[in-house]
Amino acid sequence: MDFNELKNRLKVLVKQVYSNRTVTPEEAIQYDELTKFPELKAVIVDLLTPEYDSFLASIDWVAPRPTTFRINLKNDQNFYLIYGKRSWVAQVAGKKYYLLNLPEEERAAEAIANLLRYGTKSDPEETGAGIDSIEAPAETPAETPPAETPEETPA
Repeated sequence: MDFNELKNRLKVLVKQVYSNRTVTPEEAIQYDELTKFPELKAVIVDLLTPEYDSFLASIDWVAPRPTTFRINLKNDQNFYLIYGKRSWVAQVAGKKYYLLNLPEEERAAEAIANLLRYGTKSDPEETGAGIDSIEAPAETPAETPPAETPEETPA
């Protein structure tokens, strides 16, 4: 093998390695945070499977320190992913799960599945079961006193 063959072979191998690492253009357009924070994608894939795109509406970078992301689901629910000193922390429905521990990662995935399963909360206006939908009795107009007629004064 001469130098040119080796050079060409290395070019092909380098392209293959880097093509596997880059984010696909659809993900880059849809989720800008995944291009800025590649570790975030690995955590999302661990929690939601590689088909995460079917469930995510958007990803918001909420705070710089500790680095916090709001993961908005398509059913108008959300959860937070926080980058800690040792590992990621998932905050789902107010409860924190340290993703370094496998049992807690599994519980976090179950909590996210529950968020997805239960869906959105119904608005009282939509269901018609709210306080505003209870019909108030028809109000009768307040009785107005009869208009006083000025008394005639004799002239």
